Amino acid sequence: MKREDWDRRYAGADSVWSLTPNRFLVAEAQNLPAGRALDLACGEGRNAIWLAERGWTVQAVDFSGVAIEKARTRAANGGVEVDFRVGDLVELEPEPRAYDLVLVLYLHIDPDERRVVLARAADAVAPGGTFLFVGHDLLNRTEGVGGPSDERLLCTPDEIASELPGLVIVKAERVLREVEDEDRPAIDALVRATRA
Repeated sequence: MKREDWDRRYAGADSVWSLTPNRFLVAEAQNLPAGRALDLACGEGRNAIWLAERGWTVQAVDFSGVAIEKARTRAANGGVEVDFRVGDLVELEPEPRAYDLVLVLYLHIDPDERRVVLARAADAVAPGGTFLFVGHDLLNRTEGVGGPSDERLLCTPDEIASELPGLVIVKAERVLREVEDEDRPAIDALVRATRA
């Protein structure tokens, strides 16, 4: 989808996504010591806000200006500070080795562009820092529910793990996510990595 499509989607509803943080982020990050975090493709800011509430200093980027405005309002209403920015992730070059946690959750872009984004995201992870990717797995198209129908926007854990130069893979697996009012779960790819 183009930026204008996402802007329309975000403008068309009070909340496109849940207001609670992603369950996989909570499971993987709740015991990490707070530091600097970078949330790429942050949408309406639910994950960035959750991290900020736990003491993280968060920079969050999305290319939808409508989503970023909603995120800023939610953060202000919640009394937390997050550096929300509008930006195209394909063009973004985060500060190298600067973040203790880098998130890329449900980024829907062409694989060639995804490789560029992930390489730069991996480079932004500080020594001892954590990288977390969650996205719709390739199997989700036929065996899961929801997510993009364009197979090119889906991935496998092994594909993502191979696109993270310089990081040590801690976990690369398929995970199931229950979806309300559906008779089967969504299938996601989860990759956690660190910089030694």
